Amino acid sequence: MNSRADTGAAGPAEPVVVAGAGPVGLVAALLLARSGVPSVVLEAADRCEPIGSKAICFQRDVLDVLDRIGCAEKMIARGVTWTTGRTYYRGTELFAVTFPDAGSGDVPPWINISQAEVERYLRDLADAAPLVDVRYGHRVTGLHQDDDGVRVRAEAPDGEVTVAGSHLVGADGPHSAVRRLLGAGFPGRSFDDRFLICDVRADLPFPNERRFYFDPEWNPGRQVLVHQCPDRTWRIDWQMPAGYDFESERASGALDDRIREITGDAPYEIVWASVYRFHQRCAETFRRGRAFLAGDAAHLYAPFGARGLNSGVQDAENLAWKIAFARRGHGSEELLASYDAERRAAALENLAVTTRTMEFLVPHTPEERTRRLTALEAALTDPGARARIDSGKLAEPYWYLDSPLTTPTGPVEDFPRAAGAVRPPIPGVLCPDGPCVVDGRKTRLRRLFGTEFVALAADQGGAARIEESACGVPVMVHALDAIDTTGALRAALEAGPGTVHLVRPDGHLAAVLPDPDPGAFASALRRACGRR
Repeated sequence: MNSRADTGAAGPAEPVVVAGAGPVGLVAALLLARSGVPSVVLEAADRCEPIGSKAICFQRDVLDVLDRIGCAEKMIARGVTWTTGRTYYRGTELFAVTFPDAGSGDVPPWINISQAEVERYLRDLADAAPLVDVRYGHRVTGLHQDDDGVRVRAEAPDGEVTVAGSHLVGADGPHSAVRRLLGAGFPGRSFDDRFLICDVRADLPFPNERRFYFDPEWNPGRQVLVHQCPDRTWRIDWQMPAGYDFESERASGALDDRIREITGDAPYEIVWASVYRFHQRCAETFRRGRAFLAGDAAHLYAPFGARGLNSGVQDAENLAWKIAFARRGHGSEELLASYDAERRAAALENLAVTTRTMEFLVPHTPEERTRRLTALEAALTDPGARARIDSGKLAEPYWYLDSPLTTPTGPVEDFPRAAGAVRPPIPGVLCPDGPCVVDGRKTRLRRLFGTEFVALAADQGGAARIEESACGVPVMVHALDAIDTTGALRAALEAGPGTVHLVRPDGHLAAVLPDPDPGAFASALRRACGRR
């Protein structure tokens, strides 16, 4: 058994301190609460209703995370899933991509819904959660940490306060006070071009479509992106030059002309508008001692591909289960250190993907401009050139193939990790989903994840062999021949006669063991807890 100084094990009443009551901070607090861990959330702003769409695209695997805290059902009911994506170049449609509509009861591949609306769902859940204490008007100003925990100073409405806890989660956005207090650098770059966003309420004649315009005559040399959102609202993004002046354009009436290039003569209402710059940055470390960075405090990406908030939610889930396990003495120092190893690697991959996209969308060198123009011109007549058009690769979970928590099954060099590659059911990859029946109730496999490890044995004999080798770690053992009534799970997992799949609380496969004895299973479980 590791000492408290090694593991961060804490008493049940000692909270985790979370800086920031945005989506990432609230998801972290709600996931901790699901594991029985209390938290105090310090938010610098006074409580106010969030406005504007901001992030709008929530990826299917992230909806599974949000399902575990109780807000995905509302989101899916409200959200819009576009089924056709059209790409244009100078008024000519280059191609259209059609996606199948998710069947009733299925989780769609993504939905469009305003971040502001999702934040309201999360705040309502936090207000109702006895283990979550959100304190508005508390701006973090200081941090002290040692082997016994953290003490976080904050300026509050009634003066300075100090909040003690076992760990600190810095989810306080791009200007993170926690990142500054940790002395973590935030290298990267910012793009000079501005981007104008308008949420426009109107009835447009192309529902359930996303439209991407390269170099339209009404925004020459730049892009325009149109997404449908709930309540007849359309999110429109224009790339604008560095000196763009929104107020002048609105006063002159030119903004109305710009919007009508999309809406035509249809009546419309501007619900929200904003002008901002894109940034590509990654903190030098996501962890120092008992303090961690998550979401925009840890990384910033250009939004094409929806990798910002989606990856922030994945940060929160990765960190929440590890802190919960460490507090209960199930994990080691290596388990906490793996947060930085796994999520920083994910951030660097996201940066690489979004950097390639931005080099195509906003070329800065003659070579980049030539590559973009050549690809667009070729795509007018050559369907094979479409693959070179980069308007953003949709977010997807990172593959933890090289994680210290993963028990490898062999060389991984041959497995494709590029964006959009099919995920084989190998250790480190997010576990596939599928229908199952547990205790007579129909459910989905991913609904079993979140607070403990899950072991999926091929049959009930295999389940019995490994059930007593859990090393005191919370593990729920299921036999596939008992819960997989359709065979879909066995096919998706590529399960053999004696295989055991060990799934982490965050849904990633920790090990895939061919006919293991109890010792091999216990070894994989210890490794997944950082206790090799």
